[in-house]
Amino acid sequence: MEGALVAAAVLVAATVFGLIRRRRDGVLRARGGDGDVSETLGSGDLGAELGEKATLVQFSSAFCAPCRATRRVLDEVATMLDGVAHVELDAEDHLDLVRRLNVLRTPTVLVLDGAGRIVRRAAGQPRRADVIAALGTAIT
Repeated sequence: MEGALVAAAVLVAATVFGLIRRRRDGVLRARGGDGDVSETLGSGDLGAELGEKATLVQFSSAFCAPCRATRRVLDEVATMLDGVAHVELDAEDHLDLVRRLNVLRTPTVLVLDGAGRIVRRAAGQPRRADVIAALGTAIT
């Protein structure tokens, strides 16, 4: 009987964790309170030029399937909007930046304003409409 209660508790905990993670996955949140709100990235950090109005920075890894889908979404959005650049970084090749920005999983997407300040962040694959909405706040 005790084993059944432990199994049931584990299943409930795993279900709650899965539901919370699904709800938060890919959501572009405004930065605040966790250290990187004032973090600014430049072309030296990224190895590429920043966009005139905004930059979409994507941290990826070699075997990450959602990273490929995220790349397509961010490339599409960057080509749609003037002054927006998309920079994809391999997390393994940029470990110092990964540690500095506390990137815990791939894909992680950062939205930078024209000055390179991080204004939004998502862990997981963001939806196209959410990226466009996040850029609306970064550009204004």
